[in-house]
Amino acid sequence: MKIKLESSSKNKTELLCGFVPEESSRVLGLPEYDDVKITSSINQSIRDNGGKLGNLTIIPISGKKPASRILLAGIGKKNKMTNDTLRFVSGKIALKARELKLKEFTIIAPPSFVNEIASTVSQIVEGAKMSVYKFDKFRAEKENAPPDLTIVCLRSAKVVKAIRSSEIIADGAIFTKSMANLPPNECNPSTLAGFARTISNKNKMRCKIISKSELKKNGFGGITAVGQGSKNEPKLIILEYSHGAKNKKPILLVGKAVTFDTGGISLKPGDNMNEMKFDKCGGCTVLGIMKAASELKLPINLVGIVPSVENMPGGESYRPGDIVKLYNGKTAEILNTDAEGRLILADALAYGEKQYSPQAVIDFATLTGACIVALGTNVAGMVSNDERLAKRIFDSSKRTSEEVWQLPLNQDYMDMIKSDVADMKNMGIGRAAGTITAAAFLQNAIEKTPWVHLDIAGVAWTQTATKEKPYNPKGATGFGVRLVLDYLQNLRA
Repeated sequence: MKIKLESSSKNKTELLCGFVPEESSRVLGLPEYDDVKITSSINQSIRDNGGKLGNLTIIPISGKKPASRILLAGIGKKNKMTNDTLRFVSGKIALKARELKLKEFTIIAPPSFVNEIASTVSQIVEGAKMSVYKFDKFRAEKENAPPDLTIVCLRSAKVVKAIRSSEIIADGAIFTKSMANLPPNECNPSTLAGFARTISNKNKMRCKIISKSELKKNGFGGITAVGQGSKNEPKLIILEYSHGAKNKKPILLVGKAVTFDTGGISLKPGDNMNEMKFDKCGGCTVLGIMKAASELKLPINLVGIVPSVENMPGGESYRPGDIVKLYNGKTAEILNTDAEGRLILADALAYGEKQYSPQAVIDFATLTGACIVALGTNVAGMVSNDERLAKRIFDSSKRTSEEVWQLPLNQDYMDMIKSDVADMKNMGIGRAAGTITAAAFLQNAIEKTPWVHLDIAGVAWTQTATKEKPYNPKGATGFGVRLVLDYLQNLRA
């Protein structure tokens, strides 16, 4: 999808789209027509549409007019609009344009009383661009090419920048989805390492891949243990983006990437095990953020670390009862090999903190089913050791509509993972507070750095109870890319 900006809605287009608030008698920004029949048809269609959120009404236009059709898109009541309203409705418009097999369509950006103008055009771009993404790599029958988009809005440097930035951000989310949607026979740890090398070469980042023998030699006991049951060897993927001051500490992003999770010896039930290809979503999110941040040329220092393994049962698999020594020297008693994500993340977090002395750490992981029980499939769990950092992430979640909710972490939860035979165990007590005890395990890997853990198990891909959004088609959602890029863009020097 190519996106361009025009200052007038009078240019020729196959479909001219305008937004209609509920209980309104006009289309926001639509020019007046001197043709009585067209005006009458528009007014009747406004009444029929009602401005209800997501309602679409198409009006054919005859004669030599700039637009072949006019589309009215309901955005609901103005006092109930959110930061997601225009993204949601623009996505529906883009899907309708594709369904009509159009080559292009035009959306009139509503006046600033709806949203601040940069936010308005960003939502339009993200909603339209992400909605026409389709994972059809392995289908013989492909979707028709997505139509191009023209946005009608007064040109300014701010608007031009917003459009360009939101294109890059949407592409970062799509890149994340495309990796996460790959089946396990097409994406193993080496494949992810290849993706990292590609974006590092293209966007001038430093890339380092630590392989099995070096991982074992250097004490990455968690990654080594989890990955040793698979013929697909584990990798630790590191990307460095350095566009900030040399004396400025980096932000560290860490993402769990289990390219397929059988549960290992503690084998998962067969139902929905196919979805465990999505256990790599945290790592894919980190790669998507690194790609977008470098293309946005953000004036920051950023490090992305992705511990990647395949958790398989086999003669060399780690076992319940094993005691594993992690990178930071602490030992973990293994009670369940399906609680593997915290082991590989603990290694990566400890390594990242030691090597880079970051100013803040954010990790992403499809870590616990308990998070889905607690928060459902539309809100990510957040645990942090620093309220200021947590507040910034929460503010970004509100701006991007990638929602998070903070859960507590105190000494009582830390005590729940104490072991009689090791420094800690990789499970809590029964089914109690599973999301928090998993975070408590990760907290043991952090010495003193401000840290936020995002459990994205419920939001990383579309599930039965996931709210339908046109820009999140079935499969991976790319959750976290827009959220954290907003946080990074709003960092204060």
